[in-house]
Amino acid sequence: MRASGTTLGALFWLLFFAAGFSLSAADGLAELQAQFDRETSGVHKAKLLGKLGDAQFEEARRAGKAGDYDAVGLTLEKYRDNVRAAVEALKKQHPDAEKHSNGYRQLEMHVRKGVREVDDTLLVSPESHMPPLQIVRQDLAAMDDELLKMLFPRRPLDQRPGTPPAEKQP
Repeated sequence: MRASGTTLGALFWLLFFAAGFSLSAADGLAELQAQFDRETSGVHKAKLLGKLGDAQFEEARRAGKAGDYDAVGLTLEKYRDNVRAAVEALKKQHPDAEKHSNGYRQLEMHVRKGVREVDDTLLVSPESHMPPLQIVRQDLAAMDDELLKMLFPRRPLDQRPGTPPAEKQP
């Protein structure tokens, strides 16, 4: 009889801490979002997006497991909006990403991770929720391409070979 009482007590504490953890995760996401919104430095905003984005991905996964795909869509749309805000802040404060790449690199890597997260979500989403997620994916992919072009403006793949110079005839 004592063993089952101990087991019930342990189960109670486990549920209590799990519920507290999920509430603190939601509070942590709100606090990170507020900190991101207050941040004025583009570089700090880009670096903070790493933590905020990971928390948003976790929230989207949690909502997906619960079957709440409306919340998944809203969370990923908010992530896209945060990425856009970070890109704009970086472009405004440090327009030359090739010379001042701090922030751009971290942001580009996290946006690439965001594209993969949206791809994973699209695989399990119901058909009715796919169009908004596809728009989010397209927007994130476009911002990722923009960041790469800003970081590496003279990429060899973008330069098309012109016509070779004509040889002089003797």
